[in-house]
Amino acid sequence: MLIKGRKPLEFEEREHVFLKVTPTTGVGRAIKTKKLNPRYIGPFEILKRIGPVAYRIALLPYLSNLHDVFHVSQLRKYTPDTSHVLEPEPIQVREDLTFPVIPVRIDDTSVKRLRGKEVSLVKVAWSRDAIEEYTWEIE
Repeated sequence: MLIKGRKPLEFEEREHVFLKVTPTTGVGRAIKTKKLNPRYIGPFEILKRIGPVAYRIALLPYLSNLHDVFHVSQLRKYTPDTSHVLEPEPIQVREDLTFPVIPVRIDDTSVKRLRGKEVSLVKVAWSRDAIEEYTWEIE
């Protein structure tokens, strides 16, 4: 059935699609839906067309508790783009599975008052592979 003003949405096997994240679908329950979370996740590969409006897609392991068949309204076409591919940064990991973090300097000090107690805090700048991060630590 063709609705006026809309073209029918169809996908082929081996094509990639985005999956819509809503609280009513199982995806919304598997991933905590919050304001700033993306509306669509993916891309996922279409494994098989089940019927005129249902598709089986290949889900990632962290979504393995979901049913893998989705209605066409929950999918959006993915157009491949080389700028979408992110190269992971190499991280040097020690034998005990930790990585080196070096304190660089103390930027600020503060005193926090808690029910008659006073706790001295310092803002420490940490360096890890040319990335600076800041945390408040107890003096």
